[in-house]
Formats: sequence, structure tokens, C-alpha cells
Amino acid sequence: MDDLLKQTLMVNDLFWQWGIIPLIVIASIIYLVLTKGVQFRLIGQMFRGLREDPGDLPDGTKKISAFQAFAISSAARVGTGNIVGVSTAIALGGPGAVFWMWLMAIVVAGAAFAESTLAQVYKERTPDGGFKGGPAYYMKHGLGLPWMGVVFSVILIFTYPFSFNMVQANTFTGAVNDSLDGMGVTTGDGTSLVIGLVLAAITAAVVFGGLKRIAHFTQLAVPIMAIVYLLIGGAIVIINADQLPGAIENIFNSAFGIEQFAGATIGTVILMGVRRGMFSNEGGMGSAPNAGATASVSHPVKQGLTQAFGVYFDTLFICSISAFIILTTNPVYGDSTINLVTRGVDAALGGWALQVMALILVLFTFTSVVGNYYYGESSVKYMLDKPFMVHGLRVIVVGLVFLGSIASLDDVWAIADVTMGLMATVNLIAVLALAGVAYKVLRDYDKQRKAGLDPVFTRENVPGLKGVQVWEPESETDTEPVAQAYEK
Repeated sequence: MDDLLKQTLMVNDLFWQWGIIPLIVIASIIYLVLTKGVQFRLIGQMFRGLREDPGDLPDGTKKISAFQAFAISSAARVGTGNIVGVSTAIALGGPGAVFWMWLMAIVVAGAAFAESTLAQVYKERTPDGGFKGGPAYYMKHGLGLPWMGVVFSVILIFTYPFSFNMVQANTFTGAVNDSLDGMGVTTGDGTSLVIGLVLAAITAAVVFGGLKRIAHFTQLAVPIMAIVYLLIGGAIVIINADQLPGAIENIFNSAFGIEQFAGATIGTVILMGVRRGMFSNEGGMGSAPNAGATASVSHPVKQGLTQAFGVYFDTLFICSISAFIILTTNPVYGDSTINLVTRGVDAALGGWALQVMALILVLFTFTSVVGNYYYGESSVKYMLDKPFMVHGLRVIVVGLVFLGSIASLDDVWAIADVTMGLMATVNLIAVLALAGVAYKVLRDYDKQRKAGLDPVFTRENVPGLKGVQVWEPESETDTEPVAQAYEK
């Protein structure tokens, strides 16, 4: 079994090196050119879109807003990838892995914009008046390949609610054990078993509550935990300000092989940076569009920009804080089993901060668990929208959360790396095939903005657009301002 795992990991490393990374680069460059650097020139619009009022459902309740959709996707993004993922990347790839995480976030934000814009264009209505969508839907309606959507959905289920949630559960258990150890409580296998049972019970309570409960929970939890973590990280960076220039120098020297750490080659540095960067910000993977499609916005581009901002928020803010906590507190390279972030917090601020960090890590991992579950539910409903399928997924997810709490983390990471790569490959092929659609929809948005309008999209805005299930004008007068903008 160990030999088979090692061979699988070796093949997976080659697949990432010669398949996935070149595909990410190609997709990012194409969208950078097509959109004229949308991830740079429309940063202000990213913030404005978060404030848009989604309107009401027929029963009088609010539709899912752009901010709530952002919170759901951030719940999955902001998790162990920001702490344990960064720690692992630096431990195995050295400080240079941080540079490649940054670079990936900046360039892949264009692909993240495209996938969530396409998810909005090809979304479907739900019986209650809301929306559903994601990569499976733009594969089905945009490409006319429903079988491709099924393949993607199956891979996503194995990636997010299954393997990723096992990673999150394992980290959750480790954080609680560390906290108990810090308080002088003896822990062991029995403690992990109890923690796993508690986490599984809480997960069951949330996931059986449905999407609205997930949206409301994450809307409150994600901003709070991110702010607290940024404050702790900022305090550590200020305390160790004299170490910051050296840390930044190490990042750039290691990134280009000028100075190696722990025997890491330049290839390992890039591979760890890109792989853990994708695990953290999920840009181009096709996960965030499942949440982005549920938002009620007036134009698909608005949600595309919101999700592109999510990539920046995750990597350039949260991951950077983790990196600087590690690199300004004398890290130990080469051992991926040590959480270098919590070790750095303990060294800089003492035991009380370690307890706060344990709480933050618990919240990070728990919100990721419920966010990952939602992606799985969306995929199940795409393949067969039957209550027994959804309930079956919920039971399996709760069971795997418990199993992940007591399983070997290395084995779970190995499975997650393989499925993550396959998922990104299928999604990026579809995103590239629909580049023309994303370009035309963005051009419509730009024209309306230049005319001084708050952009409103209808399917008549882009002639020849096929497969669109919604976006019909509510009345003939809705199209008049847009038509006048095009005449100008």
C-alpha cells in the first residue's frame, strides 16, 4: 500500500509539473490579455459589488447576496490552507514558495473572475426563486456537454466534501489537542476520538440545516475570524519588525534558487507554492463558482469581480500574514508535521495567544468543512436532484469528518492533491473553451459603465449567446438604457 501511494504521488508530481501548472499559466495569460487585466483595472468595482442589494424572494426573505456568496466561497478558501498549507509549503519548499503563492494569486485571479462570471451567465433558477450553478452548468449549457459536467461533479465530490474535509477535520482535531496540551491536559487517541465525534455532531447540525443556514453562519464567522487572525499576525510582525527585511529577502532569494532551504530545488519551491496556493485560494479550480452562481446580482461580471477579490483576500492578506509569522520567528525547515504558524505565535506572544490561535484554527477549519459540503451538495443536485441523494451525501460527509479526525494526515493530503489537480484540469479546459463568452459579457459591462450606467445584463445584450437559462428582461423598458449605451 505504501509503495502504491508513493508511485501515485510521483505520477501526481509529474502531472502537476508538466500538465496543471502549464495549463494554469496558459489560461491566466489568455484571460489577462482578453480582459485587459480585469483583476487590476477593476479593483474598485470588486468592493462596490459586495454592497449590492439582492432583492427579495417570493416568500419575502432576502435572496443570497453577492457578499453572502463571497462568504460561502471564503468559508471554503479560508481554512487550513492559510495556516497549515502555508506552513507545509515553507517547511518543504522554503520561503520561496511564498513568492510563487503570491504570483499565482495575482495571475490566476483573471481565471477566477472568468469562472464565476460564466457560472452567473449559465445559472438556473431554483423552485424557491433563487439560483444554482457552477462549472457543471456552464459545461452543460455553454459547451453543450452535460457528460463533462457529470465528470466534473464526481471529481468535485471526491475533492471537497470528501478528501478536503478530512484534511480540515484532522487539522481541527490537532488544533484542539494543541490547545489542551497548552493547558496541561493530557491528550491521546481517546481525546481525538471524542473531538472527532463532537465535530461530526456539529457538522451534522449545520449541513442538515441547508444553504441558508450555511450562508448566515459564514457571513458572520468569516469576517470575524479573519480580522482577529490579521490582528494577531500584525502584532507579531510589528514585534519582530527588525526581522521583516530579512524575511522578505529570503522569500525572493529562495524563489529563484539563489538560496536553497532544506534541500528544496527550484522545481520543488515552485511546485509547493503553486499547489498550496491553489489549495488555499482555489482560483481556477471550479469550486467558488458554485457559490458565486447563487448570488442575485444585476450583471454576471459583478460576481466575477467579487470572486476574483476573494483570491486576493485569501492569499495576499491571510496567507501573507501566516508567512510573515513563520519567517520572522526563526522557523524550522524540512518537517511538514510541525505547524510553524502556531509555533511562531507561541514564540512571539506566549501561551495565551496560542489558545486564541487554536480557537481561530478551529473556526477556520469548521467553516471550511461546511463550505466544502455545500460544493458537494451543488454537484449532487446537478447529477440527480433528489432528496435521498442529498441526505446520503450529508451522512457520508459527517462520517468522513469523523474519520478524518483520527486518520493519517499525510494519506489524506495525498488523496486531496490528486483530486484537486484533476478538478482544476477539467474546469480550466471548459473556462478556456468559453473565453469568447466571458470576453463578450465583460465588454458589455465595460460599455455600460462608460455610459454612466449601473450595469444590468440581459441575454439580449450579447447577440448569439446560446444556452442561457435566465437573464431575460423583466420588461421592454429594461433594455432601453443598455441599447442607448451601445448607440453611443
